[in-house]
Amino acid sequence: MKGTITTEQILQGLKHYRRIARQDMLRAPETPHPEAFLKHAEARREVYAALTKTAEEGSSEDVVEHALNLYRELPFVTGSAEHEHPELKGKENGLENFFLLVGLDPKSRREARSQRSKLEATM
Repeated sequence: MKGTITTEQILQGLKHYRRIARQDMLRAPETPHPEAFLKHAEARREVYAALTKTAEEGSSEDVVEHALNLYRELPFVTGSAEHEHPELKGKENGLENFFLLVGLDPKSRREARSQRSKLEATM
């Protein structure tokens, strides 16, 4: 992380991200793939809720480590159609948004990303 971010700052940022995801859920019917768009937004909200719970119970370092673990567990779905695997893509997007929020250094993110498996290998 670039500098120290407090759990209060994390909680405020996650609250903001949850609001954006909620707005996306409301506008899902207006999109080309409403069901996929809705699932994507719901998945992001779930990630933010899980990270909020960790932030309420632990330190900022605990939240970042929890997010990195969640990220490592996600299979890759890169290269699939935009509307395919919306839950996985939503979780990935939510975690990557969180990494931007806390200023996670690119090296740490690349290391976590390199430990992820491909979707086919997880099925």
